[in-house]
Amino acid sequence: MTLLFRMKNVKILHLPLVFVFVHACFAQADFAPFFYGNGPYSNNGNLALFSLSEDTPVGTQIYWLNGTDPEGQEVSYGLSFDPGTKEYLRVDPRNGNITLVEPLDREKQDSIDVIISITDGRSKVTERVTIFVTDANDEKPEFQNMPAIISVLETTESGSSIFKVEAVDRDTGSGGSVTYFLQTPQPTLFTIDRHSGVLRIKIGEMLDYEKTKTHFVTVIAKDGGGVFNGRVQWLSSSATITINVIDGQDTAPSFVGTPYFGYVYEVSVPGSEIFTVKAEDGDVGHPNPIRYSFYEGDDGAFGINETSGCISLLTSPIYLKREIYNIQVKASEVSPEGKLMDYGLTTVVIRVVDLNNNPPTFFGETGPQNMFELTVYEHPPEGEILRGLKIIVNDSDQGANAKFNLRLIGPGRMLRVVPQTVLNEAQVTILVEDSAAMDYEKHQFLTYKLLAVEIDTPERFSATAVIVIHLLDTNDNAPKFSSDYYIARIPENSPGGSNVVSVTATDPDSGPWGEVKYSIYGSGADLFLIQSASGIIYTQPWASLDAEVRSKYNFYVKAEDMEGKYSLAEVFVTVLDLNDHPPAFNDNFLEKTMVIGAPVKIEAVDDDAEVPNNVIEYAIMKADPDNNIFDINSNTGEIKLKSYIKSMAIIQNITKKSDCTWSLVVQARDRGQPSFSTTAVLRIDITEAVKSRFMSYFLGLRTRPGTVFGICLTLVILAISLTIFISTIIYWKSVKKTRIQPHGKIRKIMRRPVP
Repeated sequence: MTLLFRMKNVKILHLPLVFVFVHACFAQADFAPFFYGNGPYSNNGNLALFSLSEDTPVGTQIYWLNGTDPEGQEVSYGLSFDPGTKEYLRVDPRNGNITLVEPLDREKQDSIDVIISITDGRSKVTERVTIFVTDANDEKPEFQNMPAIISVLETTESGSSIFKVEAVDRDTGSGGSVTYFLQTPQPTLFTIDRHSGVLRIKIGEMLDYEKTKTHFVTVIAKDGGGVFNGRVQWLSSSATITINVIDGQDTAPSFVGTPYFGYVYEVSVPGSEIFTVKAEDGDVGHPNPIRYSFYEGDDGAFGINETSGCISLLTSPIYLKREIYNIQVKASEVSPEGKLMDYGLTTVVIRVVDLNNNPPTFFGETGPQNMFELTVYEHPPEGEILRGLKIIVNDSDQGANAKFNLRLIGPGRMLRVVPQTVLNEAQVTILVEDSAAMDYEKHQFLTYKLLAVEIDTPERFSATAVIVIHLLDTNDNAPKFSSDYYIARIPENSPGGSNVVSVTATDPDSGPWGEVKYSIYGSGADLFLIQSASGIIYTQPWASLDAEVRSKYNFYVKAEDMEGKYSLAEVFVTVLDLNDHPPAFNDNFLEKTMVIGAPVKIEAVDDDAEVPNNVIEYAIMKADPDNNIFDINSNTGEIKLKSYIKSMAIIQNITKKSDCTWSLVVQARDRGQPSFSTTAVLRIDITEAVKSRFMSYFLGLRTRPGTVFGICLTLVILAISLTIFISTIIYWKSVKKTRIQPHGKIRKIMRRPVP
C-alpha cells in the first residue's frame, strides 16, 4: 500500500514512524486535511489575497475558514500571530468564523501576517497568509508649516505671492488629495491657489499699514472625500496665518486736532504766540521729521517756527487790516538726506477781536438786579407773558464778545425765555409753556435761575438772576374719593341709625374751596342717610333691614365743593342674613301611605335667605308603636322601611297586630347659629306592594276623602247621562217605525191572463 501526501506550500505533521508503519500495514491511508482555495473575492476559504477596510467595526465577523478532510473526519481551525505582534483576529475552532477583535489603522499598519491552521486530530496543516488593510477616509489634512507669522511690506504689488501653505493627508486616493480655501466671513485682501496653497495679495488690492497693521487669515485644508463607515465624508483642518504689514514711505503728513482757531486781542504785542499747529508723518512705522511753513494768507503779519509749528504775531494789532485771517500752513516731510518730500496742508483761522472785559448784566427798574419776584394765579394760559417781570440784560463789549445765550433753569418746562440769543442788549420776556404744571397744590412758589452765557468768547463770561414766582390758589380741583366704590355689610334686624360705612373724599384746593359736602342718591338709598360733613352713612331711624326681603342695596354718594364741582362713588351694601326663621312644615299633622319598598317624603321650608340658616336636617324623634322600623334621610326627608322588612307579614310579626298604621314625631332643624327646629306628627299607613298602578292609585285615595267624593260624583253623572242618551235613541227608533204616510200611492197589480 502506498501513502500519498498533498504538498502545496503546507507543512504536514506526522505521527511516530512506528505508528504510521503499523497503520499503513493494517489500515487505510490517512490524508492530511486541507483548505479550500476560493480566491480573493470570496468570504470563505484560506484567506488568500483577502483585504479588509480599516473602518471595519470591532466585533465584525470578517471571514470563514473553510476546509475539509479527505477521510471525512471532523476538522478544527486555528489562527495565530508571530510573537510580539498585535493579535487583531480571533477564530472559532469549530466553524472557522474569524472575528475582528482590535481596531485597524492603515496609516500605522497596512497589512497583517496571520498563520492559519486546519487539523483532523491526527494531521495539522498550517499556512502563512497576508491580510491587506485597505484605506478609509479617516484622516484630516495636517498642516506642515502652520500656524505661521509672516511680515509683508505694505508697498508689495497686488497679485504677489507672499506664502506657500503645505498640508498632508495620510489617506490614499481622493481622501489623500488636499485643496486649500480661505475662511472669509468678510471681504479680504488675500486669495489662495486651491491646489498649490500659494497665498497671494488679491488682484486690485493693496496693503495699507495706516489702516490695518496686522491681518489674520484662516486657511482651510480639505481632502477630496472618501468612504468611512459606509458613507462618504470630507475632512478638513484649519490654521491661521498672521500677516504683519511693514510700513512704507507712502503717506503724506497729516495735522492733528484740526480745525485750528487763533485770536489776536487789542492788548497783544509783536512776538505774541497766537497758536501752535502739529503734524505727524502718515508713515507711523518709520516717521520722518516735519518742517512747517506758510503756504498763503499770512500777509506778512504772522510768522511760524519751522520745527515747532508755533504761529506768532509780527506787528502791532492796530496795523492789522482784516478782522479774520485764513492762513494755510504747510507741513513737509524731511528725508534723511535733508530733502523736502510729501506735504500736507491745513487752514488756521485767526480772528482779531476786541478784549472781552465786560460780562453780561441783568437790570431791573432801578438798576442792576439779580433777584426778581412775581405773584400770579395758578394755571395761567399757555403762551401768556408774565408781565409783572421787567428784566433787561446787557453786555457792554462789542461784536462777538457781546453775544450771549439766555437760558432758564428750574422745575420742569413750565416757562420759556425769549429771546434765547442776544447781541449787546435785549428785553427779557418769560412765557408760560406748561399751564397744567403750574399747580398751587404742587408748588406754592416756583424758583428759576436765568442764565446769560457768552457764546464765542474764550472767557465764557456769564451772569445769573433768580426769578421767584408765587402762585395763588384757584378752585381747579373737584373732590376725589379714596376709592371708586365702597363695600359694606350690615346684619339684618340692625336697629335704625346703625353705622353702615364711612366714605372719604378730599379736595386739594385751599380754604373754602377745599371743603367737601356729601350726599347720597339712587334707587337703593331710601333706607340710608349720610352726614354731609363727615361722610358717615347710617340706616334711617325707621329702617328695618330684612335679608329675606332684600339682601343687596347699591346707591351713589356724591362729594361736592362750594362751587358745585363734584365726583361720585358707588356704595354696595349687603344685608347679612341672621337665623331668625325656624323651619316649618305645611301642617302639624301629616298623613302618608307607604307601599313596602317605596319611600315617602316629608318637606319643611325655612324662610331664611342664606346658607346655612336655610339648610334643613330631618330626624325621627318618636315612633308609635315603640318599635321603630323606619330610616330617614337627614338631608332629603325621605322615610323608608328598614332594609330587612320585605313584606306585611314581617311587620305584623313585629307588632303582633293586623293594623299597619304608625305615628311618627318628625323634626326639621336648620343649621344656623343658634339653631331652630320644628316638629310634626306623621301618620303612615303601610300597604303591600300592588302591581297594578290603577289599584295603587285607589289605595292611595284612602287618605283623600275629597278626591274620592269627586270621583264618585263624576261616575254617577256619567251613568245618568249614558242612560238618558240610550233611552232617547230607542224612543226615536220606535216612533219612526209606527209613523203613517197619508200621501202614499196605491199600485194595482194586473195579473197576466193564462193562455
